Amino acid sequence: MSNNNDAAIALLEKHFDIAFAAPDGIKKLRKLILSLAMQGKLVPQDPSDQPASELLKEIEVEKNRLVKEGKIKQSKPLPEIESDELPYDVPKSWEWVRLATIGEINPRNTCEDDMDAGFVPMPLIFAGYRSLHKFEIRKWSEIKKGYTHFADGDVALAKITPCFENGKSCVFDGLPNGIGAGTTELHVFRNTFNCIYSNYLFAYFKTSKYLALGASKMTGSAGQKRVPTDFFSLNPFPLPPLSEQRRIVAKIDELMARCDELEKQRSDRDRKQITVHTAALNRLLIAKEQSNFNTAWQFITQHFGELYSVKENVTELRKAILQLAVMGKLVPQDPNDQPASELLKEIEEGKKSLVKEGKVKGLKPLALRDYEKLPFKLPSSWIWTSIERLCETIVDCPHSTPQFVLNGIICIDTNSFKGGKIINHKLRYVSKETYTDRVKRLSPQVDDVIFAREGSVGESVIVPQGMVCCLGQRVMLFRPAYVITSRYLQLSISNQLFWARLLAFHKGIGAKHVNVKDMKNALISLPPLAEQHRIVAKIDQLMALCNNLEKQIDHANSKQTNLLNAVMTKI
Repeated sequence: MSNNNDAAIALLEKHFDIAFAAPDGIKKLRKLILSLAMQGKLVPQDPSDQPASELLKEIEVEKNRLVKEGKIKQSKPLPEIESDELPYDVPKSWEWVRLATIGEINPRNTCEDDMDAGFVPMPLIFAGYRSLHKFEIRKWSEIKKGYTHFADGDVALAKITPCFENGKSCVFDGLPNGIGAGTTELHVFRNTFNCIYSNYLFAYFKTSKYLALGASKMTGSAGQKRVPTDFFSLNPFPLPPLSEQRRIVAKIDELMARCDELEKQRSDRDRKQITVHTAALNRLLIAKEQSNFNTAWQFITQHFGELYSVKENVTELRKAILQLAVMGKLVPQDPNDQPASELLKEIEEGKKSLVKEGKVKGLKPLALRDYEKLPFKLPSSWIWTSIERLCETIVDCPHSTPQFVLNGIICIDTNSFKGGKIINHKLRYVSKETYTDRVKRLSPQVDDVIFAREGSVGESVIVPQGMVCCLGQRVMLFRPAYVITSRYLQLSISNQLFWARLLAFHKGIGAKHVNVKDMKNALISLPPLAEQHRIVAKIDQLMALCNNLEKQIDHANSKQTNLLNAVMTKI
């Protein structure tokens, strides 16, 4: 066993760097450390240690003495442990036991009512690999009834979902007068016979095998499932010699500290990459001169592989691409393009006759103050204008919740789209009668832009070819005039800085939202029509690049994970 242990530990030590590289490698490494510990493979056995079998004999003697003195009750005989209950082999000096054999389960305290004690609700017990808990000081008389009892040295384990699955547990320590009470959602073990090192049992409660088996034994209704007391007290437990328990815990602490350091290094590395990348993008976005813009972009290209090894940076790159697009910095301007101002003149002329006929209302000229807070300067061929001037119509959804049916006509709401795409499996349907009622004001048509005005504000989608639909809740519809393409309008109103400015109008007022008035008056940057098409083509190209970057990151992560898994199977 000792030689096997040495080999396992050497392999474990050798591949800490592999765990560092894999996305969830450190988490897996922690689980492996605990698994090896409970199998007797983390530290070598010492033949001079008193075997666990002798501990059990001493426990039996001590039990009989305490029963005779009336300090504990005579317990009922527990069932023998059958071989098919054992999940793995343990060293010869170890014993498989039931916790109820070697200590008290869910004990009670006896003390004076006016004594200070520690009160521990579930939120004050933590789920990490260190035994951490806090407490509130209460008089014992206030908490002795209706709560779980415990004392310093007791080991507690949460029994209710999801606290159990998350491994919420602790060894109580530092309680006022050494006693406490708290949440009833705990199982507690008391080391009455001093045969176990509490931190060893605490480590056992953190193992993946124990948590998975306990979760499978839960009883109760959804959201209120609990691990039964019988599982806690009777499930076979690997008991090493007492001195070996201490060596195991010391080794676990040492290796967990190394895992902590690895996590800190990863966090520092990722934070540095994100910080550097954010600064580089900011330089791009605020560059007033082309030379400054080129310098910022050159830095990104020189460090491309390093900066885009984390998905957070790819996400930010997507946002920056959209922002650069609406600033006129994504593609070069062509002096042969008809300026956007001429496009607006054309559309204004076209509306004059409709205004005279009373078919549409005239638009007020944009006030000077509308231009005072413009977020950036545009190329000379571009123009700032309100969305209302660029659309044939803008309508809100009906202010009623439709009745949905299994099969019918599509009803698009905020659940129906994300990232500019329809989510087919989330589409809901209404009857023909409901559809007819909901399209009285306007029937959505191909190339209309549907925008989430509440909840997932900023999400939008273009009505695709062949789709017949009506509007659900919390959306509005834009029908662009010929001066602006649907795709350019979509990317403009889904740009993060755009809708963040709109949301600021309603800051602190209920759920985040914008309204039709906000959107009609909102200013966007309008390029020449030909340039709009070039911008959209460039965005599609760059978004494809972002997709490939994310795939490369996933592939690299998968490769490291597979390598780590291969190493772990050898231990």
